[in-house]
Amino acid sequence: MSNTVRACLWMIGAIASFTSMAVAGREVSFELDTFEIMLFRSLIGFAIVVGILTVTDRLKDVQFRKLDLHVFRNIAHFTGQNLWFYAITVIPLAQVFALEFTSPLWVIVLSTVILGEKLTQHRIIAGIVGFIGILVVARPSPETINIGIITAALAAIGFALTIVFTRKLTRTESISSILFFLTGVQAILGLAFAGFDGDIALPSGESWPWVVLIAAAGLLAHYCLTNALKLAPATVVIPIDFTRLPIIAIVGMLLYKEPLDPMVLLGATIIFGANYYNIWRETRL
Repeated sequence: MSNTVRACLWMIGAIASFTSMAVAGREVSFELDTFEIMLFRSLIGFAIVVGILTVTDRLKDVQFRKLDLHVFRNIAHFTGQNLWFYAITVIPLAQVFALEFTSPLWVIVLSTVILGEKLTQHRIIAGIVGFIGILVVARPSPETINIGIITAALAAIGFALTIVFTRKLTRTESISSILFFLTGVQAILGLAFAGFDGDIALPSGESWPWVVLIAAAGLLAHYCLTNALKLAPATVVIPIDFTRLPIIAIVGMLLYKEPLDPMVLLGATIIFGANYYNIWRETRL
């Protein structure tokens, strides 16, 4: 089996995980708020990560030397993920995923500020084209702009910050440390925010499987994506990841009777084109 085929199989796992997490997040939203979802997701994820690191004797790889950067990274991810969980409850799933695909475009902007990377001509072109795609998806007007679109767009910025801080961390930190602090710091944040009002709701018996699915799918999605990128270039992996959009659009139609909006698909295609152009140029350079 070639590396490209193996990468495709890993991406099927990533797509299934991201889709499952979206459906599970909507199912438990009727019972838990976003902070409670993040709390239980992070606690379960932390138990999984610590268990795996202990069994594989890699717990010793966890280092505290970049604790401040880990905290900044996970504040960004915690914020983005909370906004994402809220967005999937108030606007169509396809629209959330389409706006989520703008994260790499925000990475272009934020990398110049945080990492000192050069803002090249092709990155500027990708950013402009991607912004046009955002306008097509959101169609901003007093009638169409709502809190769901705003939170989904802000979630993409939170994820972009996460990517930028991850790039910085991977220069010196192991994946074991990144995953340990990913789940640990966000469990603390989840506890603080969920318990701020002195009332943390526990999932019911019917909701626990969905909560466990959210935690497992969140970790599995990024694990699959990472393995795919190790086996094949981003120019191969990213187009496969884009199939998440039509898949979630069909899922939204079948499970929640959400209409298939051709403008959302068109805007997402423009955003994908901008991302792919930037990756293709970076690869050639």
